[in-house]
Amino acid sequence: MSGHRVRAITRRLLQGFRRDRRTLALLFVAPIVILGLLGYLMRGSTSSPSVGIANEDSGPLGVMVADALRHSSHITTTDISAADGDAGLKDGSLVAYIVLPSDFSRQAQNGNVAPEVHLEGSQPGVDAPVLQALQQAMIALASQVAGRNVNFQPQIKYLYGGQSYDTLDYFGAAFVGLVVFFLVFVITIVSFLNERSQGTLERLMASPLRRGEIVLGYMLGFTVIALVQAAEVLIFSLAVLKIQNQGSVFLIFGMEALMAIAAVNLGIFLSMFARSEFQAVQFIPLVVVPQILLSGIIFPVSTEPKALQYLSDVLPLTYAVNGMRDIMVKGADLTWSS
Repeated sequence: MSGHRVRAITRRLLQGFRRDRRTLALLFVAPIVILGLLGYLMRGSTSSPSVGIANEDSGPLGVMVADALRHSSHITTTDISAADGDAGLKDGSLVAYIVLPSDFSRQAQNGNVAPEVHLEGSQPGVDAPVLQALQQAMIALASQVAGRNVNFQPQIKYLYGGQSYDTLDYFGAAFVGLVVFFLVFVITIVSFLNERSQGTLERLMASPLRRGEIVLGYMLGFTVIALVQAAEVLIFSLAVLKIQNQGSVFLIFGMEALMAIAAVNLGIFLSMFARSEFQAVQFIPLVVVPQILLSGIIFPVSTEPKALQYLSDVLPLTYAVNGMRDIMVKGADLTWSS
């Protein structure tokens, strides 16, 4: 083995990168964008889950627990009536509400505490702060009930989902849309770039075909492939992975189809800015990763910094995640209004 020849190959490769400014920009900009976005998302988020408090207790201990919840750093509270709680969960103004029953103080004096905790249930990750805040309030309550061990047994009720749902059931609805969008985008941008690099597109441009016909033909061709893949993802998710679904399979496929069409068009558009497959692949962290972080798959959009919430509103994956969860977890249909 010749070290000189190895160094020559290495030098040639590095010189090729140095002359390709677009690739260099993608190599160095993409990590900064992703890490900066992740850092701002995790450290800049100051929003807390919005929780309603319905204090129906006729004694003093309910007031004390309600005050402890209001001063909790884990949640943001608002006073409501128990009758308005479900409406708040459905319209998204609340992620949970806590009902302190009329005999709450008497129960506490007898050593039993059973507040009602109503959870919206479709957003993974927001239930824990609610229960943590309630647990801290119960610790404060126990210090006021002298001489008794307080038996804390919250009555947890879910508007959507429930204890039968596991992590895959909650995240699976979002991942179905993500997988379709990601794979269709990658296949489209790489395949369309190959058509250009091999000269196929130029030969078509020189033929009697109109440009609109060429673009529409490519778009329909990629869309057919994307729809087949979407059907495969849906069947595997429901039949093999057994992800729970409360809605219509046809609506899920329709949502997948919309995401596939969006990914096809985005892939064709961005392929115009890439000269090689390597450059095309570099678009993945810039286009797909920010959508994974901001669309609500991992972090609820409502807990993101305000500036990032505005950015989330223009990302197609945000609407796909919301739509898939509405259908699969909430059982939404075409008449649904949230």
